[in-house]
Amino acid sequence: MAGGPETCLTLIGVCLICLNMVTSAKTAPEIPTIDQAYSKISNSITVEWATVPGATSYLLTAEDGDTVIETMVANSPGTVTGLKAATLYQITIRSVSAAGRSQASPPKQAKTVLAAPILEVSSPSSDSILVQWEAVYMAIGFSVSIMRANGLGSVWKENTTDTSWTFTRLEAGTLYTIKAYAWNANGIPGDDSTCNQRTSPRAPANIHVSFDSGALRAAFSWAPMEGAANYTVTALGGSSERRCSTTSSSCTISSLQCGTEYLVSVLARNDAGSSKSSSAVTLKTVACAPRRVTILEESPGRLSVAWSSVDLGDYYVAFVKSDDGWEVHCNTSLTQCEFLSECGFTYFISVFAYNRAGQSPLGDVFNYTTAPCCPGDINPVLVSSDRVEIVWSPVRGAELYETKAVDGRSVVECNDTAPACTLSALECDTKYNITVYSFSEVRGGNTSCASQLVTTAPCSPEIKNVSKDASAMILVHWRPTNNDATYTATAQGDKGLYRCSSTGESCSLGALPCGSMFSVTAIAETEAGRSLPSYSMALETVPCCPTGLTVTQITQSVVNVSWTVGTAAQTYVTVLESHTGQSKCHTRQSHCLLGCITCGVDYTVTLKAVSATGLTADCAYQSYSSSACCPLGVKLYRLGPNGIRVYWQAPRGSANYSTDLYGSKGIFTCTPSSGLSFCDVTEIPCGDVYTVMVSPVAETGLKLTFCPKKIYSVTCSGSTLGMVIYRGKRNAE
Repeated sequence: MAGGPETCLTLIGVCLICLNMVTSAKTAPEIPTIDQAYSKISNSITVEWATVPGATSYLLTAEDGDTVIETMVANSPGTVTGLKAATLYQITIRSVSAAGRSQASPPKQAKTVLAAPILEVSSPSSDSILVQWEAVYMAIGFSVSIMRANGLGSVWKENTTDTSWTFTRLEAGTLYTIKAYAWNANGIPGDDSTCNQRTSPRAPANIHVSFDSGALRAAFSWAPMEGAANYTVTALGGSSERRCSTTSSSCTISSLQCGTEYLVSVLARNDAGSSKSSSAVTLKTVACAPRRVTILEESPGRLSVAWSSVDLGDYYVAFVKSDDGWEVHCNTSLTQCEFLSECGFTYFISVFAYNRAGQSPLGDVFNYTTAPCCPGDINPVLVSSDRVEIVWSPVRGAELYETKAVDGRSVVECNDTAPACTLSALECDTKYNITVYSFSEVRGGNTSCASQLVTTAPCSPEIKNVSKDASAMILVHWRPTNNDATYTATAQGDKGLYRCSSTGESCSLGALPCGSMFSVTAIAETEAGRSLPSYSMALETVPCCPTGLTVTQITQSVVNVSWTVGTAAQTYVTVLESHTGQSKCHTRQSHCLLGCITCGVDYTVTLKAVSATGLTADCAYQSYSSSACCPLGVKLYRLGPNGIRVYWQAPRGSANYSTDLYGSKGIFTCTPSSGLSFCDVTEIPCGDVYTVMVSPVAETGLKLTFCPKKIYSVTCSGSTLGMVIYRGKRNAE
């Protein structure tokens, strides 16, 4: 089975051959005869033959032992193509008609010519063209020719056995046509190759340079070169290289570097290559902007600007412009300038270098802000014991103010953006050097500001005690806490304001009103101001004595003492004192009943007013004599039909008495002569009941009515003389 397909193919071929023979034998045309076979082109052979009657076409066959190539043609001559160069072929021909093909003609040999050289051409210079090729099979020599492509001029032809040839002394930038072919040992030429090559152009001359210093660019121009398709300008300076290309005779290079000396050359170029470099011209650009610019304010009011020198810089100009528009500059061949400046300004500084090409580009613009100005009108608006409030006018350039108060031991400071400051937590009666520094975010602080001496107000005094001297004067004592201070003590209450001053440790307020509450404070005062008041001390004066006192005899042993209310008095102590003893009363009221009083005795009356806190006012009054004693043994005797004698026994001491008889028919009174102990009442109706009372009479003439009363019945019958009947007695009401 493995050999099945191959056997089948063989049988099919045999069948076809037999069929062809049968057909040819019957109808095939005659066999043509080749007249000649020759090669003019390396890949083909041309065959010529006589025409065969009845043939409609012909089949040409070329065999070289390895390959068979067939070509169908219509008539003679016919060409077989696709052949190998310099190769011997066996050529046959068959006539073809509708009936079939004839047998192959007798073979004829023919050899293809040499292949055309494959040319590589270039123009190594503007007056030469180099032609190169690879070796051609079976070739023993080569022929190379050149002429202008436009047909003008002569043809220059050279034979060589090498594989290259250089044509020299040609015209620059000119298009030439080059042809080349190889020949074999028989001198038969092969195919030729044709190509065009232009010589490279000459280097441009007469280069002109125009430099724009502001844009750092240069425009170049030159005379146009024959055959140049485009141009390339190269500017080489140090490590910097810039190029531009153009098809015209001018070109501009931008982005040149400052401070650089460029060598500029121009190349002309076409499809053959580039020309030699033109003679270089020199281009010096403007100097670069100076760097490492430093700005120093060595002293207030003077700025020093320095910079590093730059290549190609002939001289320098430094410009200084302030933020208010003022501008100044300096021109120098050195690398430093000095300028006058003012505090609180921002200066914008730029430095340029100059040479013949012009001004350097603008470098960095530096700004320098001088220290802000110092406040010059510091004005304390409030100075107290622990605070100093100061204000000042805003100054130029200051964004922040720092205020410091220094007393040699401590520093108190405050920071604020406002032109005012309150320094607190200061020591009283202390000298401070106060300085206001101005600050800006850019420059910092101005440390050259002058200070001002401010003394704080004195310290508050401390009251040690408040006392009363023998003359009831109020003395205030304090502990001095300041140097060279005047102290003022003040007592303020609802009864008014009292003060005294002294440079010592105490002063007298004088006698203050009774019954009052006072708040006593002290302050110190110096040239710096007044201190805060001391802590207050309460002062209470003794209560006021009542302005009036009345003693009224209520009974023989009881008196009523009354008085007006004394201011601030809460309680009262009343004392009646004599050789017989003492009677005392302590009350909140304005009167008091005192018992155990002995009649007919002189008493000393005293009254003390006591405040709620226990302060006592001793109020002195004149003495008081108690009333005379009530008489004893009161009896009535008839003196006649219409008279009555009232008799009594006088107690100790001398006293005046008054007698009163109260009846339905009237009241009858009699007053005995001094020293007597009876009194006669005449013309008194009988037949009535009388209430009899004998009363002592005070020195004021007031008749005391607290003695007992007796009732007697006076009849109209009986003796006209004798004792009256006693009916009873009653107490006075």
